[in-house]
Amino acid sequence: MERILQALKASAEPTRLRILVTLSQIELTVSELCQVLAQSQPRVSRHLKMLCDADLLERRAEGTSAFYRLTTEGDARVLADSILGLADQDDPQLSRDAVRLAAVRSERAAAAAAYFEAVAADWDRLRSHHVADADVEQAMLSAAGDAPVEELIDIGTGTGRILEIFATRVKRGLGIDLSREMLNVARSRLDERGVTNCGVQHGDAYDLDVEPGRFDIAVLHHVLHFLDDPETAIAEAARTLRPGGRLIVVDFAPHELELLRTEFSHHRLGFSDPEITRWCELAGLTSVRVTHLAPEADSGPGAEPLIVGVWVADQRADAPSFHTLEVA
Repeated sequence: MERILQALKASAEPTRLRILVTLSQIELTVSELCQVLAQSQPRVSRHLKMLCDADLLERRAEGTSAFYRLTTEGDARVLADSILGLADQDDPQLSRDAVRLAAVRSERAAAAAAYFEAVAADWDRLRSHHVADADVEQAMLSAAGDAPVEELIDIGTGTGRILEIFATRVKRGLGIDLSREMLNVARSRLDERGVTNCGVQHGDAYDLDVEPGRFDIAVLHHVLHFLDDPETAIAEAARTLRPGGRLIVVDFAPHELELLRTEFSHHRLGFSDPEITRWCELAGLTSVRVTHLAPEADSGPGAEPLIVGVWVADQRADAPSFHTLEVA
């Protein structure tokens, strides 16, 4: 009874209700919430503390930043969902918040896109200066298994390297990327290497313009740490898999290397095994397993070694099956 009353009291205030509505869509930092709410940081921080104390919000520290999101489970989440279900999304104040939230999301996307386009030609070197490419690529090929692969989708394909290494294992490969400059680099690279069974197209990791249940393998290779909503990206990747298909996620384990955020536009400083496992399971995937890859030697004096995780999960064999269109 006391917990319920505390949660009701915490949510029964206009700014805190606005925070709940906003964070039901995306996790944000304090400074980003200040932009959305058009309020000072001390004031927003006080409201956040009350909501966290009432278990309506979760706080996740990453380096020098902290992200807030709705609590993921328990009675408090049930209560939060009930309250949010009553919120009028056409309310003038919530509509203004939505406009400012869209601006925050655009700023995030623009920063990542600007980075991608600035380093497109050198992208492989920048993302492989810790664990050797060969080790990661071999782990991915092993994770794919020995079964024949009709179609593979590489989400956030970058320079097309993943398509290149899988080209001899698949009948058809499709790379998706939001950066048109990256797509140009990928097309050039695949052409130079004589890869004719793989192509690329412009697309959004959150809303892939492909048929559901089409692919045998979906890959998210060093993509999630750039996204503000990695859970949705995993769910969208899972949607593309046929029954028995396989998702391969490659990314960093949790770390404190803040320069990857400040200099390389990483939104997330790595992911834990339980976190990726939970997102895969929520997307309907099963049998999640992980391989951890560490650099053979330190990167330099005082440098933090970066561990790479290769997470593999399977689409249920009894998942709905969809007709696959033949691609000419």
